[in-house]
Amino acid sequence: MIDPLRPPRARLGDFELVLLSDGTYVADGGAMFGVVPKSLWSRRVPADAENRITCGLNTLLVRTGKYNVVIETGIGPKLTPRMAGHFHPQVKLMESFAAAGVSPDEIDVVINTHLHFDHCGWNTRLQDGKPVSTFPRARYFFQQGELDHAHEQHERDRVSYLTDNYDPLVRNGQAEVYRGEREIVPGISVRLSPGHTRDHQIVIIESGGSTACYIGDTVPTSAHVDPGWVMAYDLYPLETIASRRNLYAEAVPRQWLVVFTHDPVIPWAYIEEVEGKFRPRPV
Repeated sequence: MIDPLRPPRARLGDFELVLLSDGTYVADGGAMFGVVPKSLWSRRVPADAENRITCGLNTLLVRTGKYNVVIETGIGPKLTPRMAGHFHPQVKLMESFAAAGVSPDEIDVVINTHLHFDHCGWNTRLQDGKPVSTFPRARYFFQQGELDHAHEQHERDRVSYLTDNYDPLVRNGQAEVYRGEREIVPGISVRLSPGHTRDHQIVIIESGGSTACYIGDTVPTSAHVDPGWVMAYDLYPLETIASRRNLYAEAVPRQWLVVFTHDPVIPWAYIEEVEGKFRPRPV
């Protein structure tokens, strides 16, 4: 398991990558693998007696030399007792920041791939019972379409959207919302990767001729690298498959380092194609 108190580091050209963690949580194994039979997925990921698997909550800190950029902020501290009892989150991200020697006050940019509660929970924290920005100097970046869908509160997925994670940032002016591709800071850009949600985005990091990609829930763990192994949580599973193949068309031949949001053991890897099958090669 990744130790939140010993954040792994890597160099990417002139950038430093620091892998922080909000710890782990549990999720239903069947939901995480959709129509893939348990007899297959359980060979890769063990399940407990209640059919739950352990998932990671991996946050990537990119230090460019000019900007400190955080990608994804875990589940955070604001779940209701009922939700916390279901998911058993560890809530370790602030400890992980401290272990890395970084203060939330030092963060310039926060990027969310989408606005599900397990990806933006530390965007805000509670102060006197009210949600306030965890990163007071930062600009927060997410897709306008994702925010629109979050506000729809559709019966299919409204449980995944907790407005205290993002609406306070819209109200106080820290949020920057947009549509489609965008450069966030030099060397870091976003592009749409639909499937998990309609406006899910991935984050491309480029420096010194090398590229890394935070792929969010397009490929949540290393066990999901097979294009057809999609989650029941994906709103548009056929688009997830297409987004994975589009990603691999670049990531495999160009040797991108990919970062898995929810893998508790293999947080980053290179993806290889061997005899027509894709597999992760851990760092």
